[in-house]
This record gives sequence, structure tokens and C-alpha cells, in this order.
Amino acid sequence: MHAEQQLQLLLNDTRLAKDLRQIAAKVSRSERISFEEGVLLYEKGELGYLGILANYIREKRHGNNTYFNRNFHIEPTNLCVYDCKFCSYSRLIKERSQGWEYTMDEMLDIVKKYDNEPVTEVHIVGGVLPQYDLPFYSELFTRIKEHRPDLHVKALTPVEYHYIFKKAKVDYATGMAMMKAAGLESMPGGGAEIFHPEIREQIAKDKCTADQWLDIHRQWQKLGMRSNATMLYGHIEEFKHRVGHMERLRQLQDETGGFQTFIPLKFRNQDNQMSNVPESTVTEDLRNYAIARIYLDNFDHIKAYWAMISRTTAQLSLNFGVDDIDGTLDDTTKIYSMAGAEEQKPAMSTKELVYLIKNAGRVAIERDTLYNIVTDFTNYEFPEEVKPQFYRLPVVN
Repeated sequence: MHAEQQLQLLLNDTRLAKDLRQIAAKVSRSERISFEEGVLLYEKGELGYLGILANYIREKRHGNNTYFNRNFHIEPTNLCVYDCKFCSYSRLIKERSQGWEYTMDEMLDIVKKYDNEPVTEVHIVGGVLPQYDLPFYSELFTRIKEHRPDLHVKALTPVEYHYIFKKAKVDYATGMAMMKAAGLESMPGGGAEIFHPEIREQIAKDKCTADQWLDIHRQWQKLGMRSNATMLYGHIEEFKHRVGHMERLRQLQDETGGFQTFIPLKFRNQDNQMSNVPESTVTEDLRNYAIARIYLDNFDHIKAYWAMISRTTAQLSLNFGVDDIDGTLDDTTKIYSMAGAEEQKPAMSTKELVYLIKNAGRVAIERDTLYNIVTDFTNYEFPEEVKPQFYRLPVVN
């Protein structure tokens, strides 16, 4: 049954609570739902109901298309001056023996390993340390672009930028303009966690505030550049905090139009200071994706990180508003695996990703970072392939 037919059945279902039917009617008319209605969806929206609304919006925008890209990560260090309670990845400076710190040349060596690979993006994000400052990243971005001009540099969160701009004594607008001049092309969405100050104080009190996070994105987007946004969910926050978080993102998007993608990030409780907090269920994960798709009416894309939630849940999410499942990764990120994600060595070949999408009944579209289509795999026949080479990155003690 088509998404539109499913929505019509909902609208005509007299057993459905009146307030839920009113939200469905708003969705059918492409009208914005309110903060109160967002909370109501979390409190009363059953999985099937939310899936119908979210899938209707998803298919109206993107049809069956599901996007991915060929990318790899560079994580400069897992040492950090901050002490976020939910983080399984970072180590405080006093635990330096458990970490790594790449030099600039080591990071460039990682880039060079992909010289003959059809990757389109390098994603750079990691811990915050004094030596990774404004001159360091300016030179790194410039050298990457000099070496491979076609490789899109997506790098650093507002947490990192706030620290390096403060250290360099430059304001956000000046700092972001300097990053753009150095070769930065887009920003990932990390470091947002939950914007509400009471929750943020408990889980990530040291790092940039919600206002600072939003303003760094604002200054970047005012330069005509694009970025992503995230939300860490499933820990100590309440439903109203999730909706409040998305409301602030929706307001900034109304102002700038600079966000491309929203990525809900599932809290994982392994080896961190919040291991006593149970993780959300798959049902709650899917409900959260669906509500994000309904609430964020001015965001083009909702992304699920397959490496964080498992391949199977990523496939399911494609029926709950998600239209992007990130990239090939090539075993170059430890952020999810160290937190207990199902994928302990996250890497998929392009062929594997395409079949994962096709087996969920969707059309696989390889995109670049800015969602330009690279390859439509609808009628693509894969040749007999040489097994892809995956590189294990050195850990520098």
C-alpha cells in the first residue's frame, strides 16, 4: 500500500484519538506541528502510527531514494580536556597511556591511503587538546585540499571550534571565515547532545553551551556553507527535552536554511560514567526517528548511522522517516564501537551498502557530501570485484 493510502486510512480511522488524528491531518496538509504536539507524539504515538506519518513525509520528499556516501574518518585523538559522562571514546589527559594523538603527517598519511579509492569525503572529528589549535587545523585542511582537491573536508564540531577560537582569541564569525579560507567545506553535527541546560549540566557541563553550539553553526551557515545537526537521546532526558532540542534546531533552520541532515544519536552505555542508565529499545529508536522526521519539517534529510544502531535497525529505520544511512566508513571510526555498538569494526563495501538498501525495498543512491548524486544504483550491475582493502589505522601511544 502506498504511503498516501496509509495516511488516508489513518485520517479516516474513528478509533484513533482526536488529537492524534489532528496531527495526521496537519501532516497531510504539510503544516508544522507545535511543541506540545511533538511531546504528544512521544507520549501517545504508537510505532505504526508514527511510521505511517514519517514514511509519508519521507516518500513525499525522496520517494524510495536512500542516500549514502563513500567516506572515511580521521579521529586525531581520543584524549580530551572535557569529561562528558556519556563518552566511552575519550580519555582524560591523565589517562594518556590509553589514547592516541596523531601528528599532522600521520593524518595526511591516512588521506594518502585513499589516493586510488573513489571516496568523496574525509570526516574529521575527535577529542579536544591544546596542540590541535587554529594554526594546526588551518594547515591540515589546506594540505588535504592541496593533496586531493576533490576530497570534501567535513570537519570538527562546535565543541572543538569553541575551544580553538577561544584559545586563539578570535570570535566565531572570524574563526569560521578562517576555516573556510583554509579549505573546510562543511561541518558535522556532533557535540549538540541535549540543549536543555539542566541535562547538559549533568552530562557535558564543561563544553560549549547550547547557545554557543548554535551560534557557531549560525556563523558558518551565514557564509553560505552547510552543516549537520545531532541529538543524543535515550539517557536521562525527558521527551520535552528532545522536542525542545529539535525546536531550537528548527528555529535556526528557519533563520539560515543551512542544515542538511539531522542525525539522532543513540546513547550507548558501555565503558562510560553512565553505564547504570539502560539503553533505549529498538522500538523507541524507530519512534524517535519517526518523530524527528515529522517535527523537523524544514530539514531535508534524516540520517541513521548504521554503525551505531546495527545494519538491521538501519534497514528498519528506512520505513520510519530515515532516507540516509551514512557511508562506507572503512573501519576508520572508533567512536561507536568503544561505546558498545554492534559494529565493532564498522566497514561496508559499496556493494554491501547497496544491497542492504535494496533488501529494504529502497533505491540506493550514492551522494557526495552536499547530496549531489554520484551514482544511481537502480539498474547497476556489480562486476566481479576484488575484495575491498580495509586499512587498520595505527594507534599511537
